[in-house]
Amino acid sequence: MPEPEDEAFTLIQSRPEGVLQSELWKELGVDSRKCSRIVKKLEESGLINRVEYKKDGIKTYLLRARQQPVHPEDLLAGDELIPCIACDLECIVDECHPLMDWMYQLAIVGNSNR
Repeated sequence: MPEPEDEAFTLIQSRPEGVLQSELWKELGVDSRKCSRIVKKLEESGLINRVEYKKDGIKTYLLRARQQPVHPEDLLAGDELIPCIACDLECIVDECHPLMDWMYQLAIVGNSNR
């Protein structure tokens, strides 16, 4: 079972426009106090931004996930760098042969490490 903080962070990340704290606790199925503790942990961990927000004259907070740095190992399939790094073409992911080949290589390398 996922930790409440993980579940909350996943939900917040899934909404780039943000989530109101007054709605988050309802969606998580926890009381508002527990939600406040969860939000505090996420904010102290540097995972989210919490900004005062008024909705219908009532003060709440808008929660947004902070952008996280990309880990260099996430850009590699074995020792092959993701082709998108130097690419300036606009593409459709499932029609980009270099990217599809790289993802296939990533799957092979990932499965061979198990």
